[in-house]
Amino acid sequence: MQSTQFDKILRRVATILSVVILTLCFIYVSTGFLLAFYYEPTAGGAYNSLKMINTQLPYGWLFLRAHDIAGNAVIAIALIQIVVMFLGRQFRKSWLAAWVSVILLTLSAIGLDWTAMILDWTQEGYWRFSIELGTIEAIPFIGGQLRDILTGGGAINTITVQHLYTIHSYLISVATLIFAIVHLSALVWQESEAELGVRS
Repeated sequence: MQSTQFDKILRRVATILSVVILTLCFIYVSTGFLLAFYYEPTAGGAYNSLKMINTQLPYGWLFLRAHDIAGNAVIAIALIQIVVMFLGRQFRKSWLAAWVSVILLTLSAIGLDWTAMILDWTQEGYWRFSIELGTIEAIPFIGGQLRDILTGGGAINTITVQHLYTIHSYLISVATLIFAIVHLSALVWQESEAELGVRS
């Protein structure tokens, strides 16, 4: 009986965490949308536009901080969610959608953070990205092609910033939001099924 009660509590915690994840995703996407009005995805303009947003735009610093915090919090809470689902022994086939969606959500949130590393065009982001490009290039068969896709076929420059901005804003952020919605839907569906099973 204690185990059943413990499982029920963990299921409820997992559902609450999925609501938090979805809320953070909405904050991330909406603040990113607002920042896009002033962000300039070029090698020289990226740093200056973010500096202008942070210092001159009314409440720009707030949207920038909210965007950064929400992005990092999604990764942290998604990892906690995986641990909670593991502790709740939710390995049945009916939990497949919840497991797949939370894993893909975590990977896409990490992808958002990774693609954002060079979007501020700072020395730290530039050199971090250069090092990681070397790792990508070492991937057998497709490493060179991946590097060319990310950089635009050569050195790290404006085209690189534009490619990563497009991947970050239009591909991965939309995918993250979809995975968050699917994950919450799967957990709500499973919880309602569990409640029906207890009553019957």
